[in-house]
Amino acid sequence: MTKQKAPFPGESEILDFIRENPGRASKREITRAFQIKGEEKIKLKKLLRKMTLDGKLENPHKTRLHISGDLPPVLVIEISGVDSYGDLTARPVDWDSKTEPPKILMFAHDRRNKLGIGEQALVRLSPNKDKGEIGYVAKIIRKLEQKSSQVMGVFHSDDEHIAFVNPTDKKVRNKYLIAKNDWNGATDGTLVLIHLKPAQQRSRHTKAKPARVIKCFGAINDPKSISLIAIISQGIATEFPEDALNDAKKAEKPTLKDRTDLRALPLITVDPSDARDHDDAIWAEMDPDDKNAGGCHIIVAIADVAHYVKPGSPLDIEARKRGNSTYFPDRVVPMLPEALSNGLCSLHEGEDRYTMAVHIWFDKRGKKIRHKYIRGLMNSHASLSYEEFQNARNGKPSKRAAPLMDSVINPLYHAYAILQKGRAHREPLELNVPEKKIILSEKGEITSIENRVSLDAHKLVEEFMIQANVAAAEELERNSTPCIYRIHEQPSLDKLETLRQFMQSLDYKFAKGQVIKPKVFNNLINNAIGTPQETVISTIVLRTQMQAKYSPDNHGHFGLSLTKYAHFTSPIRRYADVLIHRALIKAVKLGNDGLSEFDADNLFETAEHISTTERNSMIAERNSTERYIAHYMSTKIDDEFEGRINGVIRVGLFITLTQTGGEGFIPISSLIGDYFNHDKDHQLIKGEHSGIIYQLGDSVTVRLREANPISGGLIFELIDERLLKLKGRKSTRKISRRPRKRKRK
Repeated sequence: MTKQKAPFPGESEILDFIRENPGRASKREITRAFQIKGEEKIKLKKLLRKMTLDGKLENPHKTRLHISGDLPPVLVIEISGVDSYGDLTARPVDWDSKTEPPKILMFAHDRRNKLGIGEQALVRLSPNKDKGEIGYVAKIIRKLEQKSSQVMGVFHSDDEHIAFVNPTDKKVRNKYLIAKNDWNGATDGTLVLIHLKPAQQRSRHTKAKPARVIKCFGAINDPKSISLIAIISQGIATEFPEDALNDAKKAEKPTLKDRTDLRALPLITVDPSDARDHDDAIWAEMDPDDKNAGGCHIIVAIADVAHYVKPGSPLDIEARKRGNSTYFPDRVVPMLPEALSNGLCSLHEGEDRYTMAVHIWFDKRGKKIRHKYIRGLMNSHASLSYEEFQNARNGKPSKRAAPLMDSVINPLYHAYAILQKGRAHREPLELNVPEKKIILSEKGEITSIENRVSLDAHKLVEEFMIQANVAAAEELERNSTPCIYRIHEQPSLDKLETLRQFMQSLDYKFAKGQVIKPKVFNNLINNAIGTPQETVISTIVLRTQMQAKYSPDNHGHFGLSLTKYAHFTSPIRRYADVLIHRALIKAVKLGNDGLSEFDADNLFETAEHISTTERNSMIAERNSTERYIAHYMSTKIDDEFEGRINGVIRVGLFITLTQTGGEGFIPISSLIGDYFNHDKDHQLIKGEHSGIIYQLGDSVTVRLREANPISGGLIFELIDERLLKLKGRKSTRKISRRPRKRKRK
């Protein structure tokens, strides 16, 4: 029987074949599939060319074809966000069209998809069968180390046709070429966000990489641009979606209903003087129960954010996406819209507010006896600053604090004295890390940089919050309710070995193989108090610690010396706390708005996500502070400063200034007069001829040579009489050279 020849395909048949065979739809495969032979091959070639010219097909890989607007089956993507279900959303890295690309989804339940926003991966795509808003589902082939295809920079134009962008990131040395038709309204000195063009579009005549401006943010010399650089660079959202704003506007004012009435109880808030949102209120008394003589009873009342932010609502989706609020010297980027963060969820003085509160009882040794969670209605009797609260305790109460001395303030400090006994027993890690506070004028200019003073008032509030967080973790564990723990694991063996070797170089003992507890590090720090090594030992102990994070698996909190710990006390600014509130509502049966099935099923993915958003916020806050300090220091070029070495690498020394906390760099090439060898184990460099040593923690005098407010970079010159005497001498280091090979004739 003669095999029937397939009819010559039309455009619709070719499009169907390409859709059904992603990744292998080449001209050869189409020829085979439709049994095209002889002169019909020329006819097919003309048809495919026509479909390409008509915009129905694209041929980006020379041989493979795909439908215009569709994406190839394998490509490099960049993670752009998280959707309402906790799944990752992504976009193609090399998408040069001004139209939005098809959306790409990476399922959260696939444990291989451990990527953060801004990270890149090579993936395999398949069409999304749900036919929803997302066009493709991606499965990761491998994670890539490439940086984001978007760069923040300053636009510079010397003529009417050519412009360059200098990146704001001090680690990026490149500058980017912007063609006239890609300026997108940018003018000289504008802060812009650019998108890098594909490699094949780069010019052979310049090393600058081509890019196009995708957004302008105003003049770089505007003080507001300083924090804006960090916000945009870290992908922190500043605008709320309309549906989330509408959700917040619908929030109703609190009424008692079936809640516990706490309004007569003199709860107070204690916060920084410039705080706009108030998460927590406190109250205490000596326990009137004779069976607990010398013990105390405290109440920690927290804003009931879970009442307003319902699971799966637009507010919830946006709060989860942001993960936390981010704080800058000139602004706050909140997790919740202002109507809630500075309104109905903030425990303002004299206003009724919904609260999730915990009663906790302690014996006279500071050991917790029991606790009880309630949902109530409270009215803050005073909103005090830390300084106001401390001054009242020190005998200088303000007019607002004076009436509260006997009923509120003194009982709080009495309870704190009891809690301190329990804290001393568990011996948490005690690190004295100096913090700087940037003071701005109304115009946003820096007026001064001050040390943050640590008061007993800070420690009191901190200890009350710690106890409430412990109670939350214990309550959820007791009720077998899913929980996102705040974990801090003990230092890794590698870090401990590095610490041991460094301590040995300073003639301090740090035994190998000992049981590691926080008090081991406290002993190291305490033994160094008053010695030249005091600062360096505190620094190296801090760097030995692991970074705290969120996890549905409990690994304890090493730094606080606690076996169970969760974040409960700041739901206005942390999404983890919102989930803990919902979990408690479910566990203690305090309402029908508790932990949802989605919340419970996606704790692992949520913990990973909010740990990432927290790190992004920390980087943004740190980078913003660096730029503010560089802006402040830019008027002090050639001035001398006292500082300390906070890092030693092969190519130079990192310096932290004592007065401002500014951090900068001394290139090793500027240490003229000797050749300095790097000793990584002992964190030092040593002069080969002179024997001069510069080690981590050493005090130094430096001269400021450069200050770049855009990147936040400071460059110093070391001032040392010993080096000045060596200038003019040549290094005695012998440089070995390989003999050059003779070319064979």
